[in-house]
Amino acid sequence: MVLGIGNCKQYLIPNSQFPTMDTFTQLALGAACGEAALGRKIGNRAMVWSAFGGLLPDFDVAASFFTDEITALAFHRGFMHSITFAMLASLGLGWAVERLYSSGFYRRRGYKGFVLGAVLAFYVLLMFGFRFIFKDAVETWGHFAVAVVGGLALGWFIWKKYFSQELMPVATTRKDWVLLFFVSIFTHPVLDCFTVFGTQLFQPFSDYRVAFNNISVLDPQYTIFLLIGILVASQISREKKARRIANWVGIVLSSAYMTFTFYHKAEFDKIFKASLAKEGIEYQRFMSAPTILNNSLWLGVAEGDTAYYHGYYTFFDKEPTVKTFNVLPKNHELLSGYENDRTFKILKWFSKDYYNVIQRKDGRLQFNDVRYGAFEEGFKDENAYVFKFILEEKDGKLEAEQSREGRKINGDAFSKYMDRVLGR
Repeated sequence: MVLGIGNCKQYLIPNSQFPTMDTFTQLALGAACGEAALGRKIGNRAMVWSAFGGLLPDFDVAASFFTDEITALAFHRGFMHSITFAMLASLGLGWAVERLYSSGFYRRRGYKGFVLGAVLAFYVLLMFGFRFIFKDAVETWGHFAVAVVGGLALGWFIWKKYFSQELMPVATTRKDWVLLFFVSIFTHPVLDCFTVFGTQLFQPFSDYRVAFNNISVLDPQYTIFLLIGILVASQISREKKARRIANWVGIVLSSAYMTFTFYHKAEFDKIFKASLAKEGIEYQRFMSAPTILNNSLWLGVAEGDTAYYHGYYTFFDKEPTVKTFNVLPKNHELLSGYENDRTFKILKWFSKDYYNVIQRKDGRLQFNDVRYGAFEEGFKDENAYVFKFILEEKDGKLEAEQSREGRKINGDAFSKYMDRVLGR
């Protein structure tokens, strides 16, 4: 999925660089769920621990450091995003954290120093991640200065509010901790199910990826309600009813927005099908999904016998129709003979068979997941595809390497994209 297209060109920004609901959203959802489960008993500790639980499933991205790229692709949003993992992890973490507080170890300066270092280390990794994603959208020194100031502010806040404080006793049960971790961990894969990437919710019993395709992996309109709710709640005493109300208002409003996205999806599907019929395009199936940062600009992909048909529409367009379809030949025959190859089978499974194959200028084959669109309208060349893998044969087997070549994020691209979102 990409940032939109239309009559404007050369301004597309990839959604595939955000493979899950973004970090802030998962932290916010985890914190809100933990607050609802245990905030009345332990106050802001519920938010902190459940924020960690809300982020935990995405630690599976570390697999890329220990295995090949294709195996890591299959592993991400796999077992660590499953119902089974949520149950097992919540039992283990519930026991460990209950022991931490019942033993009094959490009051030791060494432990508090470890927590301070861990939070700052995570902050540094997060900043490096943003720098990698937006490396062509921000000025290096400006980004560095903001990151340093933010890190110093975060360190000072933790030092003053946590490290230098005499921590109060925590009176709660192991059952309470297990509940807190289960709701925070399990809601992570549930939220991911609403995106295109899909979640293997039923691992290890099934590798089926649940994907409703109704919200972008990065949609601030969903996140903002959760953030406001937990920020307001965190400033109110845990004994007061207003704290619970603030948190639940955030949860209810974000859930209402999520429900609204299904309405948008249903309306777009009607428009997309009507546009296909108007153009006389016959197809076997189609999928649709919103583009990044919004729920107004949608893309649709219809599968014909020999090609896919890509089209975009925003609810701010004057006419309810997809004006232009990009025709993408399948070329599946280029990989004839590799039907039982492990790499090919994983790529097919990952793309849900929405893929085409092209021959690059250097002679190598390229596998493109067409659900994620292009950097440019028209798919003009091999680098236009957002989610693509370069294939090579070695010892009779295919090897795949994800290619990130293509247009980079910049301010002009973002400005033009927002114009397209708003139908201008």
